[in-house]
Amino acid sequence: MPLVIYLHPLSSYSQKAKTAFYEKDLAFEVKLLDGSEPIASEFQAKWPIKRFPVLEHGGDFIFEATSIIEYIDLLHPTDHPLLPADAMVANRVRMWDRFFDNYLQYPQQRMVNASLGREVEPDDNYIRWRQALETAYGILDEHMKGRQWVASEDFSLADCSAAPAMLYADWAHPVPGHFENVRAYRTRLLQRPSYARALDEARPYRHLYPLGAPVGRD
Repeated sequence: MPLVIYLHPLSSYSQKAKTAFYEKDLAFEVKLLDGSEPIASEFQAKWPIKRFPVLEHGGDFIFEATSIIEYIDLLHPTDHPLLPADAMVANRVRMWDRFFDNYLQYPQQRMVNASLGREVEPDDNYIRWRQALETAYGILDEHMKGRQWVASEDFSLADCSAAPAMLYADWAHPVPGHFENVRAYRTRLLQRPSYARALDEARPYRHLYPLGAPVGRD
């Protein structure tokens, strides 16, 4: 049965899931959620919450990028799983996956929402959310000393999460120069072939990023 995924290439969580597919060299069918019909109505009927990505595989219906990655990792095990077999290492991978979703993605998304008028934001240049990102950068910088990947020796689910989180967090509030470990990690993530492919597929949509995509980099 084909792996069918509803997504949009600019979506950070769609990129997170796609990175895992490319890491595992899995073929999949994309149903593009760009507002056009009949896909938009089809998706809403299947998933009224309308949050993507969502994966269909035979009779299985999997929502949330983390769950999608775990699903395909179980479906297609390899010598280097995205969720390690060692339970303690797997716990650390899941923990850092949540770090990127909750402490980088969330502040960045709140800035995006405010720029779109979806929530009230005082005229303070998003100070609250910039400070939240600075705090997260500081924690990550300390953690990444002497590390290549965030949670295990090999690229993992947590790094799939980190790649788009680091991309967009830096667009929203650039990583300060003194966080050298974070900046180096971000560079490694963007150069990882699996994520670089997902990022390339998002390039035609960069102009849609509400806070403005940087010119001439990434």
